[in-house]
Amino acid sequence: MRSMVAILPFLIAGATFAAPPHLVVFLADDLGVLDTTVYGSKDVRTPNLERLAAMGMTFDNAFTVSPSCAPSRAALLTGLMPSRNGAEANHTHPKPGVPFLTAALKRLGYEIASFGKTVHGKNKPEYGFDHYSRLRVNLADHATEYFARRRSDAPLCLLVGDRRPHVPWTAENIYDPDEVSLPPYFIDSPATREHRARYFSDITGLDEELGKIMDMARKRLGENVVYVFSSDHGGQWPFGKWNLYEAGVRVPLIAAWPGKIEAGARTEAMVSWIDILPTLIDLAGGEAPADTDGRSFAGVLTGRRRESRAEIFTTHSGDGVYNVYPMRSIRTARFKYIRNLLPGHYHTNHSDILRKPGAGAYWHSWDKAAEADPAAAEIVRRYYLRPAEELYDLQEDPLEQDNLAGRPDYADRLRELRGSLDRWMQEQGDRETVFNIPYPASGPKPTAETVGRK
Repeated sequence: MRSMVAILPFLIAGATFAAPPHLVVFLADDLGVLDTTVYGSKDVRTPNLERLAAMGMTFDNAFTVSPSCAPSRAALLTGLMPSRNGAEANHTHPKPGVPFLTAALKRLGYEIASFGKTVHGKNKPEYGFDHYSRLRVNLADHATEYFARRRSDAPLCLLVGDRRPHVPWTAENIYDPDEVSLPPYFIDSPATREHRARYFSDITGLDEELGKIMDMARKRLGENVVYVFSSDHGGQWPFGKWNLYEAGVRVPLIAAWPGKIEAGARTEAMVSWIDILPTLIDLAGGEAPADTDGRSFAGVLTGRRRESRAEIFTTHSGDGVYNVYPMRSIRTARFKYIRNLLPGHYHTNHSDILRKPGAGAYWHSWDKAAEADPAAAEIVRRYYLRPAEELYDLQEDPLEQDNLAGRPDYADRLRELRGSLDRWMQEQGDRETVFNIPYPASGPKPTAETVGRK
């Protein structure tokens, strides 16, 4: 039976509509913000993302809360930052009793179906899914089977999580490694280029899957559909995933609602992943719980507001024994302040330690280049060893290459952002927990043979 909420008129942005919209959320896994044509890439083909952007609004300043899978997805579903929901380090989950925002959608009469990697870990009753499939390939086919069996006419929240471009990257390379471009803070080697081309190939693959989901949603659900596309954090590259640099925490975000969100719009409003579900709840005619960290940016989508957040906070607390390097940051429209909690230790992750084909094997070529090239050696040094504080002027230095923390002319800015981060961490109850045993810079770099054996 259709929920009464689903057939009653609801009010949003001053206009009354006959029924709440269906919600279709498509999540990429480890996709860097600059690695699609919508955000300026000349290396990769993403026509369906272009199609979605032409339908709605593209956010140039959207951010995840943490650059690893489990904390980012826990924050998405709870609207709470990691220190509040309990999922701080990767492969952890929210504390028992922490409410999920899916409950608010259920109260509005929504049916919730999830396909692929939308959450981290096994399905749990508190996620609130009416249907859940963990299969991570051929997502559109599985969704088609679901629609063929579906008999409900309740409004639907469809969550789709593509595993791409998470490592290992596809071996079926559709791009020429010699033609791809590399960030200036990468070491240019044949191995790097091969892996980069494979990464781009996976991005085009997920774009194709997005197109299938969009076509299916229009056919099955009609025009009254809110579409959202984003990624949980940046790609698994040096200075990307597991880092609080822009390449790790700035994410693509595109939202469309035909006839309600201006087509082809673009905004510089800063928003966070904790804001996504409160926004969807708002668009559906409900209210998210008042004690969440997330806030609705529906006003930005509907043109009633130009701004959302003045500050973005991000955290990272580690990933098992491979990344034991916690950090915190605050970002304003122009400046980024990063605090590395263990500056006297090595920053590492799965890629440089395990060095698997399609997932970090290019690191061997980086080490070899660093032996002979001082510029390459400096890139490798900067990857492993970080200062206690980093400050970047993102307007002048968008790639965060010039640390201003030691400059006297930026002392006031540094003090201001340091204080703002201190206050926020205290409000969050952030205990600066170090998960696992870190690797002192006074000793050897951890390797696949030595890591975790202390």
